[in-house]
Amino acid sequence: MVSTDHFRLELTTQFRRAVEQGATTIVVASTDLCRSIRNANNSMDACFEAMQAEMKPGDVVFDQGSGNEMAIRYLLPRLG
Repeated sequence: MVSTDHFRLELTTQFRRAVEQGATTIVVASTDLCRSIRNANNSMDACFEAMQAEMKPGDVVFDQGSGNEMAIRYLLPRLG
């Protein structure tokens, strides 16, 4: 079973890669994050929870569609 921790680990991996490429922000869409984890198709609640748990001051939820999708712009590098 896929848990919030699986999504948080994938998020930190994506943050690290983006920083290594020189990015100062990264936009993560819940649908893309969910697809990046094998067998996570029915785990959108855990995905949303992980995305929100990783938010820090300055991060912005800029798209919350029909309730089945969300996107957040995270500032990089992650501090604190």
